Amino acid sequence: MNWTDDRVELLKKLWSDGLSASQIAAELGGISRNSVIGKVHRLSLSGRAKSPSTSVPRQRKPRAHGQTMRIARSGIRGNTALAPLHSYETELEPEPELIENIIPMGQRCSILELTESKCHWRIAYQPAADRRRDRRAARG
Repeated sequence: MNWTDDRVELLKKLWSDGLSASQIAAELGGISRNSVIGKVHRLSLSGRAKSPSTSVPRQRKPRAHGQTMRIARSGIRGNTALAPLHSYETELEPEPELIENIIPMGQRCSILELTESKCHWRIAYQPAADRRRDRRAARG
């Protein structure tokens, strides 16, 4: 589809009359809503006429006294995804017992000496409590 001068003029008229891009596409035929939006953008068309329903403000219904609904807000502001569900503090989990990860000299081997029968995870796994303790010791 080519944009002829006649179609461009009709587009400008329909756009200024306040028709939507979908309505203009249906009126012109053979083009999509997105092609209308693209052409409007390339032509830098802006001032659209207000539709009659949006130019007149809506009248609000008067509120009946005593029927106001208020939603209670919590005292927490910002991102609450990680906030506790209850306002009281939750009990902390007890520290797990420390297990010594000392490998006797006779059982140590290099990565090249590992076989299927040898444990690969003896040192790799560190409980979270150990990692926290190591970080605190490094900071302070």
